[in-house]
Amino acid sequence: MASAILKRTSPTCLLKSMADSLGIIGGSWRSYAKVAVGTDIVSAAPGVSLQKSRTWDEGVSSKFSTTPLKDIFKGKKVVIFGLPGAYTGVCSQQHVPSYKNIIDKFKAKGIDSVICVAVNDPYTMHAWADKLQAKDAIEFYGDFDGSLHKSLELHKDLSVALLGHRSERWSAYVEDGEVKVLNVEEAPSDFKVSGGEVILGQI
Repeated sequence: MASAILKRTSPTCLLKSMADSLGIIGGSWRSYAKVAVGTDIVSAAPGVSLQKSRTWDEGVSSKFSTTPLKDIFKGKKVVIFGLPGAYTGVCSQQHVPSYKNIIDKFKAKGIDSVICVAVNDPYTMHAWADKLQAKDAIEFYGDFDGSLHKSLELHKDLSVALLGHRSERWSAYVEDGEVKVLNVEEAPSDFKVSGGEVILGQI
């Protein structure tokens, strides 16, 4: 089984160019993820829960229930990918389809679930998944306050793009809670290492 971890060591090109065009002055910055191959993702984000995609009425009837990370990862083989936000370009046109279109290949490798997570509310995630016709293949979860991504140090301030605090673009293969493979794009606008075919070949 191959495993990989990619660390970001240069400024996000897209955001830097946008900042330059807007006349925003600032030094270059770097960010590194706390999560790594070998990390227990549940222990790395203690007390964190995610919100499974749903309609507003389903949220009300469930009393706005959330799903603890241990229920998502423990005793399971999970492929999870995170992205900056629902309805954004690369996320809708490339990232989600790269998993949806090969879901049978993941199942053939014994993957219990393929999960998409973003710093969005679960109602937005539900509507987006429905629009992409991906609900039957992929489980969508909201990280509405960014708790998961902050805990794993995969959060990103995308205010320059009017997105506020979001996340890196990343993917991971997690077995019984342990991160076996981790891929993080150098910039949230990139789509080079976090797609479905890449991680399929790493499992």
